[in-house]
Amino acid sequence: MAKGIYKGRSVKLNKVSRGGVKKVKVFVRNRKSGRVVKVNFGAKGMSIGRNDPERRKSFFSRFKPILAKAKRSGKQLNTTPVFWAMKTWRKGFKL
Repeated sequence: MAKGIYKGRSVKLNKVSRGGVKKVKVFVRNRKSGRVVKVNFGAKGMSIGRNDPERRKSFFSRFKPILAKAKRSGKQLNTTPVFWAMKTWRKGFKL
């Protein structure tokens, strides 16, 4: 697992973990600047129910246009909350 420095402390990169300002956080390296950034996503008080096939289908249908918009903007995808939210909703993802 890759490590990086975020605000003076060592963190694991691309490892999704709970806590922080939002429900989930992940530290990633911005390829353009080389700096480590923290991506927060998810509503703290809500359960997501990703094991329910109907809820998963509904989530992906809502978020695919948002991910497409992020791709068109030219922003690095792994620094966007929508990228990580969709990744955590995939079947078999351990959080």
